Amino acid sequence: MFRSKGAVAAYIFILPYVVFFLAFRILPAIYAGVLSFAEYGLSGSVEFIGLDNYARLLSDDLFWNSLRVTGIYTVIAIPLTVAISLGIAALCNRTLRGMSFYRTIFFLPVVTSPVMSGIIWVWIFSQNGPLTWLFNTLHVPSPDWLQSEIFVLPALAIVSAWSNFGYDMLILLAGMLAIPTEYYEAAELDGTNGWQRFRHVTLPLLKPALFFVVVLEIIRSFQVFDTIFVMTGGGPVRASYSLTFLIYDQGFGYFEFGYASAAGMVLLAITLVVSLLQRRLLGRSTS
Repeated sequence: MFRSKGAVAAYIFILPYVVFFLAFRILPAIYAGVLSFAEYGLSGSVEFIGLDNYARLLSDDLFWNSLRVTGIYTVIAIPLTVAISLGIAALCNRTLRGMSFYRTIFFLPVVTSPVMSGIIWVWIFSQNGPLTWLFNTLHVPSPDWLQSEIFVLPALAIVSAWSNFGYDMLILLAGMLAIPTEYYEAAELDGTNGWQRFRHVTLPLLKPALFFVVVLEIIRSFQVFDTIFVMTGGGPVRASYSLTFLIYDQGFGYFEFGYASAAGMVLLAITLVVSLLQRRLLGRSTS
């Protein structure tokens, strides 16, 4: 009887989340999938056109450019974010006074509004910002970060690393704390230094957590939107026109909801493939 009461209470507590998840995640995804096979007019009329939207995607240079931009951004953002997260996690994996305070400080960017972060970083990258001042002080030419086709994606990757490293740091730190101290003691008896212990003990045992963080960053990179929307608007000359920005622009800029839904289904397929590969490869690495 008590077990049944506990089960009922548990279902009551998770019911709001289930309703929210169905209403704002599952149902919109299903509707977008149906809409991707249709042409949605401004009058609200829906005409099913089969695979025409997907055929149009394959022949659209803008779509391929958005995939290229997303791929380049991903290649830049992932190593930068993972390297910073791993370094900060290693620094936090110490029994020093006040370390809990520093861990909290490092996590603050994660809970900062992406819009607010974007506005702050626009100022940092501006010609009157502190980064330009630093370059000028060092007598090094400062690029116009957000107006340069070459530097805009690295600039956005820096913002992504700053925004996400706190969460990844916690995952990696949890993995480090789970490593038995006996391994480090044995390595120390063998005469290894700190770097050798990190390389030959920490990194191999941290592989599952590292792999999870990399896959998580791949998904984040393909889904990035708010930072681009606030900082560049897809520019300059569509140099930061990512796949998510294409979906937004086609849907809410040109009201091509069917075409935007087809692009969204492509993004969903990419995310699902990456997630399935992550589960499969992570299972192999742990076994």
